[in-house]
Parts: sequence; C-alpha cells; structure tokens
Amino acid sequence: MLNRYQRKDMSGRLKDTVVNRKENHGQETVHEGNPKSCEHEYGSYCLWSTEHREVMKDAIVKRLKDQLFIARAHYPSIAKIKQYERFTRELKQSIQEHERMLSDTITDADLPPVFAKKLEKMEHTIERAKSCEVGCSNVERKLRQLLDITEDEAYFHTRQSAILYHLGVQTMPKTHHCLNMRLTLEYFKSRSIRTDQLNRQKLESPAFQHYVIFSRSVLAVSTTINSTVLNCQDSGSIVFHLFTDAQNFYAMKHWFERNSYLEATVHVTNIEDHLELPKHAEMQQLLPSEEFRVTIHNHSEPSLRQMKTEYISVFGHSHFLLPDLLPSLNRVVVLDDDLIVQKDLSSLWNLNMDGKVIGAVQFCGVKLGQLRAYISEHSFNSDACVWLSGLNVIELEKWRDLRVTSLYDQSLQKLQKESLTSKRLNALPVSMLAFQDLIYPLEDSWVQSGLGHDYGISPDHIEKAATLHYNGVMKPWLDLGIHEYKSYWRKYMTTGEMFMTECNIH
Repeated sequence: MLNRYQRKDMSGRLKDTVVNRKENHGQETVHEGNPKSCEHEYGSYCLWSTEHREVMKDAIVKRLKDQLFIARAHYPSIAKIKQYERFTRELKQSIQEHERMLSDTITDADLPPVFAKKLEKMEHTIERAKSCEVGCSNVERKLRQLLDITEDEAYFHTRQSAILYHLGVQTMPKTHHCLNMRLTLEYFKSRSIRTDQLNRQKLESPAFQHYVIFSRSVLAVSTTINSTVLNCQDSGSIVFHLFTDAQNFYAMKHWFERNSYLEATVHVTNIEDHLELPKHAEMQQLLPSEEFRVTIHNHSEPSLRQMKTEYISVFGHSHFLLPDLLPSLNRVVVLDDDLIVQKDLSSLWNLNMDGKVIGAVQFCGVKLGQLRAYISEHSFNSDACVWLSGLNVIELEKWRDLRVTSLYDQSLQKLQKESLTSKRLNALPVSMLAFQDLIYPLEDSWVQSGLGHDYGISPDHIEKAATLHYNGVMKPWLDLGIHEYKSYWRKYMTTGEMFMTECNIH
C-alpha cells in the first residue's frame, strides 16, 4: 500500500494494488494485497488512536446496556407464554428500571447509588430467562439484530473519528492562518521603501554553503532555518534559497525582513514569478516533497504479522526545476521544512560523491521490487532500496550534464498519458527512478526519520542524529503531533515574535 498523504507544509486501482485518497491533502494509498487491517483502512489514525486510548469511564454503563439488550431479546418470547405471566411482569419491570437508570447516564459517575443492586437483580433475571423453554430462533434473531446495530454504530464512530483526525492533520491551524494573514497585511501596510540588500554575488557564488527549501509554512521553514544556523560553525557562509508560492510569498518575505538568523542570508522567491523557469513548464506552481504511506508484505518477520507499514518521502515536481532556479550554482543541500538540524552540516560540502547526482539516505525497509505494480513499465533493480527526501546533497552540474530534468519530464508525460492516476501520485515512480544509479548513499546517522508517525523511536537515536525528519502527518506544529518529539522541534521555534503572540502560537 502506498499512501501519498500530504504536501509537506500543512500539510485508481492498479494491478494487485488499491488506491484510496486519505490522510493529508490528496493523500493517496496503494495497498499491496488485500488484508483489511486498521492502518490499511484508516492510515495513521490507528497509530494515533492506539497511543491516545483513554481509560473507559463507562464500563459499568456498558455492562448495564448489555444486560438491557439481552433482557429485551428474551422478553417477546417469554411474554407469549401464559405460564410465565408473573415472570414476564418482573422482566418488564427490570427492563423499565434499567431504562430509567440509563436515560440520563453517560459515565459510571452518573449512576445512582443503587445501581449495584439493580445490576445484580438483572443478572439473576437474565439467568432465569435463559432457563425458560422458549423458541431459541426468536431470541437468536433479536440478538443478531442488536449485534448488527452495535457493529454498525461502532464502525460509524470509528470512521467518524478517523475523518475528524484526518481533517485535523490536513487543515492549516487557525493560529497559523492568523500568522500568515497578519504578516501579509503588515507587508503591505509598511511604508518603508524596500531595497534588496542581499548581495547578488553572494546568492550566486559557489564559495558559500547554499541550502534550498520549498515551503508554504512560515512557522515550519523558519524553525528549520533557525536550527540549521544555531548548529553551524560559520553562519556567515550560509545562504538559504527559500522558494514559496504567491499566496505565501508576502508573509514569508515580511517574516524574514523582521527576523534575522545570526549572519546567515535568507532569500525568499515566489516560484511562480521566477524568470529562469521555462515558460512551457506546467510545474511553475509550487509542488514540494511528497509523502507516501507504504504497506507491504512483511517477509522479514512473517511470524509477527502479515503486513507492515512504512513511510517514505520523495522529491516533488518543483525539485526538478532546481537547475533552472539556481543556474550559477553546483552543490546545494536541499532540506524539507519538517526537518530540524541538530549538528553542523558543513562537512556535506566536502563529501566525495563519486560522480553521483544526489546524496540521500536510503531506506531498505522498502525495496523497489515491492513497488513493482506501480513502476512495472520501467526497468529497475528489484533489490534496490528506496531513497528518501528530507536531507539531500545535489550536484547541479552533473544533473545538467545528464539532463535529469528532461528525462524526468518525459517519463512524467508518458505516465500521465498511460495512467489515470494524479500528477502528484505519479511523483512516486518517476521521482524514484529519475535518479536510478545516480544516488550516493548517505550514512544513516545524518537523518533520523519517522518523527511524524512512529511512536517507537528511542531517545538515544534521536540525540545522536544530525537531523530529525518529522515525515508523517503528525507534524510537530499540530496539536495532533507526537508529544514526545515536540520538544526537539520547539527548541528551535522563534520566540518573542509579536505576531505569534497575537495569534496565540506558543
């Protein structure tokens, strides 16, 4: 199952696979096989609901309701037999007493003091009802009806909870929307004459360490930048190229005019207005990294469970415009905006990549062969591991020499003609295969991923990692984020900003 579950900022049916739209904006899921597990049907909601399961406050109430259901099931059959007239009145009285007791009761604390006696009395009444010689078929039919109703209600409430959960993780929080609006309004209210104080030579000089981020979220990208700067050895050598869309450009622009990050340079660009992009490119809109939930057969540990779920993130369409966006640069480091940096990254500029185009952490929990149904039209090494976005080193000159963008665009156009799947979903096979044999594997210590979906990451692994990637729908800036990991992200969140206080962002 491949589940594309969001754009990074807030953010069909194939052979042997099933595709569903779930989780974050346009989340799409491809399932390998057909087992109906909770994650198969509801995605990361299952992980979240398991971790946040509350202690039952209505266990006794539920028991009383069960008694009431059973008593009602027996009553019609017993009431028809004349010799049980007295017992019929007793059973009816017990049913009415239970109904009155439960009419205004929600939790166990709401029950009257006499509930224990009534519970015990009903228990004896039910035992007596079961001993009566009545037609079992009528009782069975009534119990089956009650069982069906209960199962339908349980399914409805589970589905409703899952929908509300996914709505919570895919919708921009009101406080973040407030921040964007305030920053945008302030940008246009400002009467100061803006002059581009950035040194154009610095933006284009390969002598500096150039980072690239695609983002729509002011709060997320500012935290990523802040963490990078605070953990670097020489902030004056760092240049951030921040690409956003027209909707968020003015908020981003005003934020980075108001806030500085030591000696680092931050250049905000509206990708939709970038003059260097080819005019025919349909990708002039911002399409950052894409994420997928992948459920596959668990061949490595079949004794535990038949299926396993993993999460992978890959380049979006906007990443393939990098050679045009930064025509004068060679080596750049691309960061996702749901990643924070814990250690100095300057050694990445001294990395010998052996002529490869991209440096990436490889994830061997998923092999390309396990995605065969999705990329069967292409030739590929079935045993090759998938690679992840989040932290990537790019050699743009090599990229240009090998015409990676042109080949990517051709593959994308071909796939769109042959497939009914969405353009964003096509990012998975095309992006995965665009760099086939062109990937330099980074050591795993560079990135600890999974902080947006995996509750089981050890603190030791988190502390040792150079960067932390919150891939998954449970982003650290959301209320539904994993609480244990939020402190690592909040450590680098900007504080003391007036608009954040006014918008109630803490």
